[in-house]
Amino acid sequence: MSRTELQTLPERAVELLGGQPDDATLSRYLHGLPGVDAVGLEQRAAALGTRSIKTTSKRWAIDKIIELIDLTTLEGADTPGKVRSLVAKALRPDAADPTCPRVAAVCVYGDMVPDAVAALGAAHGDPDDGLVSVAAVATAFPSGRSSLAIKLQDTADAVAAGADEIDMVIDRGAFLAGRYGLVFDQIARVKEACRRPDGTSASLKVILETGELNTYDNVKRASWLAILAGGDFIKTSTGKVQPAATLPVTLLMLEVVRDWHRMTGEKIGVKPAGGIRTSKDAIKYLVTVAETVGEEWLQPHLFRFGASSLLNDVLLQRQKMRSGHYSGADYVTID
Repeated sequence: MSRTELQTLPERAVELLGGQPDDATLSRYLHGLPGVDAVGLEQRAAALGTRSIKTTSKRWAIDKIIELIDLTTLEGADTPGKVRSLVAKALRPDAADPTCPRVAAVCVYGDMVPDAVAALGAAHGDPDDGLVSVAAVATAFPSGRSSLAIKLQDTADAVAAGADEIDMVIDRGAFLAGRYGLVFDQIARVKEACRRPDGTSASLKVILETGELNTYDNVKRASWLAILAGGDFIKTSTGKVQPAATLPVTLLMLEVVRDWHRMTGEKIGVKPAGGIRTSKDAIKYLVTVAETVGEEWLQPHLFRFGASSLLNDVLLQRQKMRSGHYSGADYVTID
């Protein structure tokens, strides 16, 4: 069920908040949420992380992880050639095995979007249909410190160039200073900038940069704020700040998504990003998703891994399960 099928964003926010989304109203709502039991959250995350799965389930999990990866390059030294290499790997992760699934998306800086779109060609499209999306980071990534006009132009340019998804960063300084109305307005305005001339919209992922939010309560409030303002996904991190994604933080964000769905019937996606490097760790996230919001969330429009190095480890594990022995790192491409 889409947001437009339910209510327009301003109507939804005003109804749930009991007033206009200004600092005072948002503060009252967000600080009225139940506090997070940190010990309980971490214990549950630890317990979910110890679940064992059968070999047949592991084979399924390995392929599922690949299908949920946003293969990422976000470096100042990125070139069109590097993006083309990234796309080639996204389309054929294991060059020696045509049965290996594609990743969900390639994630690049906005100026690299035309190169990614061109390299994908006919394979550019909805990952739920077996195609590969183009995600672009925007809004002065990774700091989020620029004028709103620049953030909106950054977003609009990426969408016009063919980006299917926008990964925006919130202004953490404004959030931590209690300027919730400003953060809400910027997310809502970026959501508007995701709209295309034909009336469709790029999907909006809102990066909270949880490593800078200091407390679980802040992560919970930021998650609710991002969803209220129109985010289609809530995302942990830019990958540029440590700690990045952690299992307890992702569990907390999944619980927010679960509670939102129970309250509104609307499904919001979650994207842990940064620091997830092994298939063993990624499987813990799959278990956490299934146990918290249900296996229906394990599809590209509702869950993603933001990763660059994870794919190689998953491919090595996949080769091991098929051949019975581990391949060397030189059996997978670097990019």
